[in-house]
Amino acid sequence: MASLSVTRGQEVKPGDLLFTLNDTNEQSTRDQAAANLANLKAQFVQNQATLAYATKELTRQTNLVNEHAGIGENLDLARSNYDQAVARNAEIEAQQQQAQAALTGAAYQLSQRRIVSLVQGRVEDIYFRTGEYVPQSTPVLSVLPPQNVFVRFFVPESQFGRVKIGQRVRISCDGCAANITATITFIAQQEEFTPPVIFSIGNREKLVFKLEARAPGGLKINPGQPVDVRPL
Repeated sequence: MASLSVTRGQEVKPGDLLFTLNDTNEQSTRDQAAANLANLKAQFVQNQATLAYATKELTRQTNLVNEHAGIGENLDLARSNYDQAVARNAEIEAQQQQAQAALTGAAYQLSQRRIVSLVQGRVEDIYFRTGEYVPQSTPVLSVLPPQNVFVRFFVPESQFGRVKIGQRVRISCDGCAANITATITFIAQQEEFTPPVIFSIGNREKLVFKLEARAPGGLKINPGQPVDVRPL
């Protein structure tokens, strides 16, 4: 990684630079593609001059033959030169399109070495630092958007029949704002054994069901924070 532009816990918004990766190869590829395109444009200009001359010569030889003052072989040569110039023009134009596509692709790959945030949120963790090698398809850092903060809690089997999707719940925790509410958006269909640690008043039940509750814009609590959840 070439540089890291954020720190853990920092708030970022869409467009903020997060980090940059080494772009030596991408710059070289982009520069080579740009040089190829420039060379083809120069060839096209040169061939345009050739085509203009071939057009005039073909016209001249055609007029001479029509006036019985020319030679058929010269007309055939002029026509051949003209056809070659037209074909070369079409060939260069096709090569230019390919070169432009290659340049666009190379420029895109180069831009992808500068990684910007696509969402607003907080940098939760950083897995690599400047100078470290980042394997392909490996996360460098994680950003948590506020709307992705939700509550996961467990309901004993004896109370499972009392909960339903869309039900409102009240959330409380130490130091949290008052009157935090959310809506149950997920109910597991399979029971599970009580996890080793559940932050709840009663922890005697052995079988529980996992639920999730969310609120528009997310919940203003810290990820991993113990909470109490009660139905409204």
